[in-house]
Amino acid sequence: MSFNTFGHIFRVTTWGESHGPALGCTVDGVPPGVALAEADIQPWMDKRKPGQNKFTTQRKEPDEVRILSGVFEGVTTGTPIQLMIENTDQRSKDYGDIAQAFRPGHADITYHQKYGVRDYRGGGRSSARETAARVAAGAVARAVLARMVPGLRITGYMVQMGVRGIDRTRVDLAEVERNPFWCPDPVAAEEWANYLDELRLSHNSVGAVIEVVAEGVPAGLGAPLYGKLDSDLASAMMSINAVKAVEIGDGMASAALTGVENADEIRMGANGPEFLSNHAGGILGGISTGQPVVCRFAVKPTSSILTPRRTVNVKGEELDLITKGRHDPCVGIRAVPVGEAMMACVLLDHLLLDRGQTGGVRGRIG
Repeated sequence: MSFNTFGHIFRVTTWGESHGPALGCTVDGVPPGVALAEADIQPWMDKRKPGQNKFTTQRKEPDEVRILSGVFEGVTTGTPIQLMIENTDQRSKDYGDIAQAFRPGHADITYHQKYGVRDYRGGGRSSARETAARVAAGAVARAVLARMVPGLRITGYMVQMGVRGIDRTRVDLAEVERNPFWCPDPVAAEEWANYLDELRLSHNSVGAVIEVVAEGVPAGLGAPLYGKLDSDLASAMMSINAVKAVEIGDGMASAALTGVENADEIRMGANGPEFLSNHAGGILGGISTGQPVVCRFAVKPTSSILTPRRTVNVKGEELDLITKGRHDPCVGIRAVPVGEAMMACVLLDHLLLDRGQTGGVRGRIG
């Protein structure tokens, strides 16, 4: 299986399976001299790890990360950083029934069609567990970004569960850390809790929409046409398992706007040009404008559910299948820190690309 690497200068290669002894990533392209320790990575891992509440899978993984290379005496050396996360709570026997059958909505059938062999234990590489490695890489990216762009801040939260969305007039980002859904609307969070309880008891699952916003992004990141910041950002988010759609700024809603409504007007401020709106999501022509970069992605319902679904096995025989095991009734909940990590990785990659091409030189306005 190839294509396990993303990024250009800041490059991340993830490895490992859901029920293997460990998983992790190799992070290359990190500048030397950046302070980095396992304690800098672990808080981000703790945000993603399973079993933290009744609304996520009850698999208990500490997700403790180990730095195996690339750091000496507390700072990065400029060489590849190897990160490892051990799997400690696998229950592979839960997946015996699907060793020869394909779960509807899952990648089982396509992995088999492509490779002729698959790791059926928890889905192997197609499991959401792979995203633990991305979060670890994102933590490294955040450490570098904190040094290069101290004011940059990345915040992710859930804006929709099923058909239930937030009320943006009630948004309070302080609420994001106060509920299990990373929801900025306290009223919606309470409604979602009741809704998800009903779904769990009925052996069902539901999808979600995650929004990730990066504030303090400098203008000038990205390149026209084939090096666009938004195309790389969309690709990164789309690569997350279970993600089915990505949009930047107003996204699909832009199609309903007129040119008068959509154009982000500009005026001169005390520190340079200021945009009067942000329909573009902080990116124009593939290049960051200096406004907040806004990205949303849709996560499909968890495919592994206890409700029987019609399928076939490797012999072509038809059957009804129940997927046993411990699964998220809404996998979008734990996708929030993953989306933040991918945003961090893409922004750092483009920051390093820009530094290599332009040296940070900018066109003057005013």
